[in-house]
Amino acid sequence: MNDYYEILGVDRGASQDEIKKAFRRLARETHPDANPGDPEAEHRFRAIAEAYEVLSDPQKRARYDRGETFGGQDLFSQFGGLEDILQQFFGGGFGGFGGFGGAGRRAPERGADVAVRVDLELVDAAFGIERDVVFGTQVECEHCGGVGSEPGHDPVTCPTCGGQGRVQAARQTLLGTMMTVTDCPDCNGSGRRIDHPCSVCSGEGRHAGERKLTVEVPGGVETGTRLRLSGKGAAGRRTAPAGDVYVEIQVVEDERFQRVGDDLHHRVTIGFTEATFGTEVEVPLLDGESETLEIPRGTQPETVYRLGRKGVPHLQRRGRGDLLVHVEVAVPTDLADDEEEALRTYADIRGEKPAARKRGLFRR
Repeated sequence: MNDYYEILGVDRGASQDEIKKAFRRLARETHPDANPGDPEAEHRFRAIAEAYEVLSDPQKRARYDRGETFGGQDLFSQFGGLEDILQQFFGGGFGGFGGFGGAGRRAPERGADVAVRVDLELVDAAFGIERDVVFGTQVECEHCGGVGSEPGHDPVTCPTCGGQGRVQAARQTLLGTMMTVTDCPDCNGSGRRIDHPCSVCSGEGRHAGERKLTVEVPGGVETGTRLRLSGKGAAGRRTAPAGDVYVEIQVVEDERFQRVGDDLHHRVTIGFTEATFGTEVEVPLLDGESETLEIPRGTQPETVYRLGRKGVPHLQRRGRGDLLVHVEVAVPTDLADDEEEALRTYADIRGEKPAARKRGLFRR
């Protein structure tokens, strides 16, 4: 005996609502029209329908739980046939399955999405800018206004489907006669037929062309940021909605700064004595100005000083990152004789023991 609970994937204490949900899901997955070329699809669907017909009827379910079996005359009796089950769930037999057919016209063919890349300098990415972009795509036909018909000749209601966009056909299967619903072959599911196609776009309502857009880039974007411009992409077929434009941001490298998130990193190099006694350096800022940074006595190599709120503005929120200044200390490699003597005197005073002087070590 078939295990109807196992077929529907529910436990023996499942509620009627759980059984209905399981059948609805499995019916869509195993529907023969969703499995073309699979000779076993109808058998699987039949088993699922049989399991539901028994378990959805409290009396039959009780008999089944007691171990009784059911013959062909017992099945589908409460519905009058498998088509009635499908009507209850999907509104019209197999043709009512969402995704496999159904009443109503096919939605117009929406235009394709378009991706364009915009290269920006760091300062423009930080503070925002307007940038014009030009790209090739499908544009609406001006001759027919996107309708697809030659001016003076409007589209007509398709006589084959009566404007419904769908036609029904009977199909003999192992389950009996099944009604399937497909796109109308004369209007391709649109419900309207063009008898006088536009001489420019050949009835498509669009043709290859070029589009120019002004993109408003907000401050704070970075490489990888995607901006979406709804309805600015390729034109749809016969007045259908246009696609979207996705603007990919690419920020070129800046020799002054390295960006990490919304923080900026800048490197300055000072001399050995400047690190020892302290100094002042001019640090460039993102907006083109500069700020004087005081380097205190005894600064060690790779010391980092933070200039708050001097980094990149945050995207779509207030505030901005910081500017971090990394201090590098240059070690001299080309000492003159008097410079070397001064450093060796310093080393003697400090009690340090540098390597002995070798002629030509510092001179080339």
